[in-house]
Amino acid sequence: MALTGKHMFGSIEDTRVTFVEKGVSSGRRDFLKTLLEHNGFEVIIQEDKRKTEEDPQLYTVAVTDMVFNPTIWVFQRKLKTFDGHKVTQDYWNQKTEDTNPHYWNNGKKT
Repeated sequence: MALTGKHMFGSIEDTRVTFVEKGVSSGRRDFLKTLLEHNGFEVIIQEDKRKTEEDPQLYTVAVTDMVFNPTIWVFQRKLKTFDGHKVTQDYWNQKTEDTNPHYWNNGKKT
């Protein structure tokens, strides 16, 4: 799920949450959980319902902080990586581990 800017919130069981991403794989779930916990958020994971047993298990990742908006936190560079750098959009989307602060490459090949 891409960074949309829309603040999605609701409930998981009896806990009010801000949804970070829905329908993610276990690898993405683990990445988001460790990154968000590293940044001081309480993370709640919920297994999504599968239509059939053959479908892959997907998850919903949420935090208990009701004002958290992933888009704002990424673009305002409020999240930190595990080595202390600021999280970029590509880092958030797991496209790269490079934390260069530019969101564009100006035609340079990477």
